Amino acid sequence: MWYNLVMKIRRKRSRAKMFFGGLIIFVVMFAGAFFGIQFFTKTGIFRVPGVVYYDESLKPEELTKLQAIFTEDVNLDKDVTISAKEYTTKPELSEGEFLYDIYVPVTDFYEERMDTGELTGGEYHTIPLEELDFTQKLLAVDGKYYLDDFNSGATFRVISFDSEKYSEEIAPLVTGTFAKEWPEKDTVLTMAQTGVTALSRGMNEKLNSMGDATYFAEKIKDYLAKFDLTHTSNESSFTEMANSKNICSDPRFINTLTAIGLDIVELTGNHNQDCGDDAALETIDIYEQNGIKIVGGGRNTEEAATPLEIGEKGTDITFLAYNLSTGGATYDNTPGANQYYEEDAAAKIAAAKERGDFVIVDVQYYECSAYVAEDEDTTCDYADSAAGDQVGFFRHLIDLGADIVVGTSAHQPQTFGLYNDGAIYYGLGNLFFDQVWWPGTTRSLILGHYFYKGKLLQTRITPTVYDNSMQTKLLDKETAEWFLRRLVNERP
Repeated sequence: MWYNLVMKIRRKRSRAKMFFGGLIIFVVMFAGAFFGIQFFTKTGIFRVPGVVYYDESLKPEELTKLQAIFTEDVNLDKDVTISAKEYTTKPELSEGEFLYDIYVPVTDFYEERMDTGELTGGEYHTIPLEELDFTQKLLAVDGKYYLDDFNSGATFRVISFDSEKYSEEIAPLVTGTFAKEWPEKDTVLTMAQTGVTALSRGMNEKLNSMGDATYFAEKIKDYLAKFDLTHTSNESSFTEMANSKNICSDPRFINTLTAIGLDIVELTGNHNQDCGDDAALETIDIYEQNGIKIVGGGRNTEEAATPLEIGEKGTDITFLAYNLSTGGATYDNTPGANQYYEEDAAAKIAAAKERGDFVIVDVQYYECSAYVAEDEDTTCDYADSAAGDQVGFFRHLIDLGADIVVGTSAHQPQTFGLYNDGAIYYGLGNLFFDQVWWPGTTRSLILGHYFYKGKLLQTRITPTVYDNSMQTKLLDKETAEWFLRRLVNERP
C-alpha cells in the first residue's frame, strides 16, 4: 500500500516535471524566435532609428532649416537622404522633390542691355524670385524672359528627400515648409501700356491702297496680344469723313486695334473731337461693342472722370488718366477727355490707396515739339515740354500716392526713371502714326507690367519703330539698346 502510494506520487511529480520542462523549453524557444526576429530585422529592442543624411549640395541656410525640422525628438523608422540640385529649365517634380527656390538674374534699373549673355558677371547678379521688384531690371537668359516663359530664364533649385517611407514619415514633416506657391501664367497679371495712336491722315491713304486694316498690326500683334491687358492712347475718332488730311480714322481701323488684342483705350488725347461730337460718341459705342474698356474720356464729364478699376489674378489696379494739354477736354454733356483737376486727382489717388490698389496715372501733357530736321534730334529725350514743369508735375503725382505715372502725349519717346516709391515714364512716343520723316516720331516704348498678388514685379521697356510701310514692329536689339541708353542719359 505504501509502495503504491509512493509510486503514484512519483508519477505525478514526473509528469509535473515534464510539463514545466516543456513549458520552459517553449518559453525559451519562443523568446529566442521573438528576439531573434527583432535582432535580424532590427526591430523591437534591437531597432536602429533612421538616420538623416545631409548631402554636401545643401546650402548653409537650407541645412539650418532642415535641422530645425529633423531634431533629436524626431524618431524615424527609415533613413532619409536630403540633397539639392539646380536646373536651368523648370523640372518635372517626382515624389519627395520640392521646388525650393527660383533665382533670377537682375541688374541696375537703368541698364540698357536686356540679356545676361551680353553682360559680364560683375554687371548682374542673381536673387531669389521673392526679392524681385520693379526697382531692379530682370534680364533674359539666352532670349528667355522668366516672366513671359516661367519655365526658363532662371535657375530652379530643387530639394529632394529620399526615403523608403517618404509618404509615411517624411512628407508630414516637410510638406508645409517646402511646398511653395510660385508665380505662373495663371497668377501673374500682365499689362502692356503703349503710347500715342492716331490711325489717320497718311494711314487712311495707306489703308485705301492695302484694303485690310490688320496690315498695320501684322508685325506687332503677336507681341501685344500675349498680354492679359493691352492699352493704347488713341486720339482719333472713327468716321466715314476720314481722309488723308484730317486726324480722323476710317472705321475699318477698329480691326487694327482688335488685332493687337486691345483691352483698354485711353481717350485723353486732344484730337478726339476733331471729327465732331457725333463721331466721338459713335467711336465710344464701337469700343464698347468690341469689349474695349475706356479710361480718361467719355460721353460727358462724369463718365470721362470715372477711374478704370481692374481686378484680375489677385491684383487690383486703379487706372486714372487726365488731359492737361491744348484742348480736347469734355465740358458738362459733351464728349471728350478728362480734364485734370488737382483736388479730383488727389482724392481719387488717396481713395485707391486706401483700398490697397496699385495706382497708375496717365497724363496727356503739353507736347514737346522738336521737329526741326530729318535727322536725330535729342531735344525731347529730356522730360521737357513747350509749357510747364513736366518733371515737377509728374513727380508731384507720385508724391500724391501714384505708383506709376506715364506721359501719353509725347510723339517722341522721352526719358524715364525711379522717383521715391514709384516710377515715371515721361513719354512713350507713337505706336501707330503716319509721320515717317522724323526718326523720333517713328519710335515708341511699350511698357510691359508684370503683377503678382498686387505687387509690381517688373516693368519691361520694349522699343518699337515703323517706317514708310507704316507697319509697327519691335526695334532690333542693337538699336533698342542704343536708344534706351540715349534716353537714360537724359534722366532728371
